[in-house]
Amino acid sequence: SLRVPVTRQPILCLLDFSDRTHSLLPFSFAIQDCDMFPSIAHGSYEDVSPIFSFTTVVQYKCDEGYVLVGEEKITCRNSHWSSLVPQCKAMCLKPEIKDGTVSLDKKQYVESETVTVQCDSGYSVVGSPSIICSENRTWYPEVPKCEWEVLSGCEQVLAGRKLMQCLPSPEDVKMALEVYKLSLEIERLELQT
Repeated sequence: SLRVPVTRQPILCLLDFSDRTHSLLPFSFAIQDCDMFPSIAHGSYEDVSPIFSFTTVVQYKCDEGYVLVGEEKITCRNSHWSSLVPQCKAMCLKPEIKDGTVSLDKKQYVESETVTVQCDSGYSVVGSPSIICSENRTWYPEVPKCEWEVLSGCEQVLAGRKLMQCLPSPEDVKMALEVYKLSLEIERLELQT
């Protein structure tokens, strides 16, 4: 039987099938102890180690709707990874704000990014003005709305505004205003008698 000498160096066994013999050759290299590839949430990895190389290289990519933060590839050397494992951070779309704007105007925002909703003049925020992009790609708390402020003494203006929004044509608006004006005149005359 073939006896293998005990050595501290790893041994590479080369098979020669032509004469069905085995040859044992010493081959020096650093043993890599990185069998466990670090996984990431909302993403995946692939072993892209070069052929005939004794280093382990892992490449990461994120699921759709998430962005990679950190190194795309990490390498194992001397039983240690070259850098921290990257993260896949959620991407949130710009919130739709009617009659208002957001403090930071972009098409997309990264997880943990906070924006403040500012309403146009005459409108006030209904809900939390400060919202944050969450891990599930939605805004938290819910995106607020900008609603028209009804100042004291302006109730009739608001009522007229709502009436005009319901009428289909400018002629109808004109007629409604004439009727309203007539009703105010009648009310004034009744108060004088």
